[in-house]
Amino acid sequence: MANREELLVIRAARSGQASAQLALGKRYLFGGAGLPKSDTTALYWLDRAAQQNEDEAWLLIGSHIPFEAASRVAQPAALCIWYERAFDSGIMQAGLVLAKLVLAQTENCTTDALRRKAWMALEAVAHAGIGEAQWLMAELIGQSNASDSNDGAAAANHAFLTPIRKLPTSGRADKAVLDWTIRAADAGVSHAQRSLADHAWDAGNHDGFLHWALPIGRQILQQRALRPAGVGEVGANVERADVTLLARCTQVLLARGAYEAPDLEAMLEAAAHGGDPQASLSLGLWYARMTPQGGRLGSVRGLANYRKSLRWLIFAGEHGLPGAWFAISRIYLKPEFSQRNVSDAQYYVLKAADAGHADAQFELATNAWRGRRTDLSKDIEAAYWLRKAAASQHAEAIELLDKVADRPTPGKWATALRQRLTRDQINTFPLLVARLELAAEFGLSRAESLLLNLQAADCGHCLLVDIRDVHPRSKRRLILLQSNEHRHLLNRVLRLFDDVDTGIDGPEGNYRQRMYRLRMLMK
Repeated sequence: MANREELLVIRAARSGQASAQLALGKRYLFGGAGLPKSDTTALYWLDRAAQQNEDEAWLLIGSHIPFEAASRVAQPAALCIWYERAFDSGIMQAGLVLAKLVLAQTENCTTDALRRKAWMALEAVAHAGIGEAQWLMAELIGQSNASDSNDGAAAANHAFLTPIRKLPTSGRADKAVLDWTIRAADAGVSHAQRSLADHAWDAGNHDGFLHWALPIGRQILQQRALRPAGVGEVGANVERADVTLLARCTQVLLARGAYEAPDLEAMLEAAAHGGDPQASLSLGLWYARMTPQGGRLGSVRGLANYRKSLRWLIFAGEHGLPGAWFAISRIYLKPEFSQRNVSDAQYYVLKAADAGHADAQFELATNAWRGRRTDLSKDIEAAYWLRKAAASQHAEAIELLDKVADRPTPGKWATALRQRLTRDQINTFPLLVARLELAAEFGLSRAESLLLNLQAADCGHCLLVDIRDVHPRSKRRLILLQSNEHRHLLNRVLRLFDDVDTGIDGPEGNYRQRMYRLRMLMK
């Protein structure tokens, strides 16, 4: 509550006394015994005093009234004159506020002379080392460059910009943007530091990224420690941009094996709580003290906590990371895990393989390939998973796939015969001609092409060639379907044989009869 002396000052200020208005503005600016500190109220009285030629009033406005308070008045452009005078008197901060006020106005509210003066003031303040001005310079030059304008003063016509996240890397204007951004970042402007971190990340410069991002990450952790999230409140106190930055920091540190880096675990936890799947996967592996393949995680101290690990790995798996399901399968195989269960491990390996994890697919393939001794059809399952793993450039899968299944190679004998057939022959022997097409495309022998059980041969991903029941000297083999053309050809042939008995008791006859027709076509 205002005391008697302050009430007299208020009364005099309201009556229009310039000295009282100045005194009242100073009391609100710095706070008095009975008056609260208020930049908005202080600006109101200092502006009135300045209008009555109180020089100290506009000096105080330029020195102490920030842009946020000046921009809230009814006519912000009217205050530009005070900041201009304060800047001309040597108050650098006033030049920054002047530039912001002018840039925030439309062209109708300011003159060309004032806009030029604002741009010159901003340049002077930026060269004086004020980081906020340097960052604003980078923003304005960036927008000027984006709009194909090389005139720096023309950039002052644009509205005050939001932070630019992507930095160009070539050209004179681009170099100026990067230079001012680096200066602002060195001065401690967080927007500039984040912009440089993003720029380094996009360029693949991980050293540069860590240089700018790690200090920001530690600041985020300090703020998070002051406002801890409640139990179950995922990301309650971490912004999405902060989550991305923390996740990237941990990704680089873990890739470098920097397990002893300060705050690494805290960054992992913050990013995981913020909902980043990759960070959740890394945190789950961290708690398990495990690599993605199931080995020991470097020299990280402490015992594994599989209960915490499973929580984050399940979260990562449910958000599209198949490596999480594979890691869970490794946990269920560990002897020290109290809930060790081989069946559960197999379940999660299959889940990872279905989601596209190459190592899981290769593991299922090798298990199936070993099981072919008791179940002959396991080679088909092995080929299925090997083909998927090979599509992900899994080296071991590619090598084993060449042993499990054959690649389709053109059958020269069938191709040559197919080209010689007349229309009458094609119409007379449609089933035999269809078998010739398969032989030409997949490299089948004469016996294989004539005796192949087409209904049983189609395995989806491969062609099963097994005629040993009627041709004992032959071998069972698999031929991969490697293109849409292969699939279309097989589908067309299968439709032709849809209601046909392809056995020796069917309309095609036994092997000797089929060979006789083939020789007739070859004449």
